[in-house]
Amino acid sequence: MTDAVRIERVLDAPAKSVWRMWTDPDEFRTWFGPDGATVPVAELDVRVGGARRVCMEVEAPGGPVQMWFTGEHREVVENQRLVYTETIEGRGHDTTVVVELEDLGGRTRMVLTHHGVPADSPGATGWSMAFAKLAGRLALRDGSSY
Repeated sequence: MTDAVRIERVLDAPAKSVWRMWTDPDEFRTWFGPDGATVPVAELDVRVGGARRVCMEVEAPGGPVQMWFTGEHREVVENQRLVYTETIEGRGHDTTVVVELEDLGGRTRMVLTHHGVPADSPGATGWSMAFAKLAGRLALRDGSSY
């Protein structure tokens, strides 16, 4: 796949905290999706072969619209690397998400590569918005014990 969104961020939180935001369903629900989106369902079986099922809901002129994302975890290296497949139900286009975390001594370099999504697509914009929410959630949690 040649099309890919690649986003790198340095977050003011340890890698274990960033990892938890990606792998704990309750935490994931708080930041995933673009501005204005909610995540009423996040089922994350974070082990190789484990299933993912996420519902993102956005307000539209005709009322709420739900998008269901399903996939499977392919690689799980705690606090370092998460790889999973993702398909938006009804669209039949499989993509692969790779999340790499590098511990920078209390901060974390996070690199997301979403293969199969063009770099200039609405999906890229959605990821950027989501990462702003992720950084905000981590800032709220600063000082808490993970």
